[in-house]
Amino acid sequence: MTLSREAALALLHEYTQSESLRKHALAVEACCRSYAPAGEEELWGCTGLLHDFDYERWPTLPDHPLEGNKILTALGYPEPMLHAILAHCEHTGVKRESALDKTLFACDELAGFLTACALVKPGKSLAEVEPSSVKRKMKDKAFARSVSRADIEQGALELGLPLEEHMARCLTAMRAIAPALGL
Repeated sequence: MTLSREAALALLHEYTQSESLRKHALAVEACCRSYAPAGEEELWGCTGLLHDFDYERWPTLPDHPLEGNKILTALGYPEPMLHAILAHCEHTGVKRESALDKTLFACDELAGFLTACALVKPGKSLAEVEPSSVKRKMKDKAFARSVSRADIEQGALELGLPLEEHMARCLTAMRAIAPALGL
């Protein structure tokens, strides 16, 4: 199969009707692309784009992401993508081994948290968000309570980066597509 963003985006739209979930997929795509080695941007970006494409249909554990992975397998998506998507959820028992596995995990929760941080700013803009303010917000357990702070910290650790550096990189990636995110 030839991997294409257009096909991945069509699949996302086929399975995901929620605008907020679609925007989350775009945010994770941008973050993953920012870490992709030369020549692997499409694989890493499409992995971010499709990591939760099945969530609306199968939101409960253990179905997500197992059901989506069956669909991706049948469509011929590459094994590194399939593994990374399974590895981004702890309950699958799939270990994060590759750089792609670790990047998807590191970007998923953080992209959601950065979005939440932008939405509480006066202009609802990513341009108003800085890593230092994100770190402060992480201490407020009532803010974006469904986002795992432990996963955000573990993600940066697995990437071998200081948390603020990882935040800054993802902010830059998301700012580049801010109009598509509505931020």
